[in-house]
Amino acid sequence: MSDLLERITVNPKQCGGRPCIRGMRIRVSDVLDLFAAGLSAEEVLEDLPDLEMDDIRASLVYAARKLNHPVLVV
Repeated sequence: MSDLLERITVNPKQCGGRPCIRGMRIRVSDVLDLFAAGLSAEEVLEDLPDLEMDDIRASLVYAARKLNHPVLVV
């Protein structure tokens, strides 16, 4: 899975420093928004032809890892 995460890039000079796919101006959030709108992976690839299936997988892994953080209860 770490190979997939190499597809996610963060550049402070691009897209406001938001995570993007392979240095393109396609943000991880763009991919996730399309899924949330009900598109299938195939439809996402049709809408964003520069993407590859591994880019979609990388977006999902990245989002899952960002949300999976411990919460300390005091």
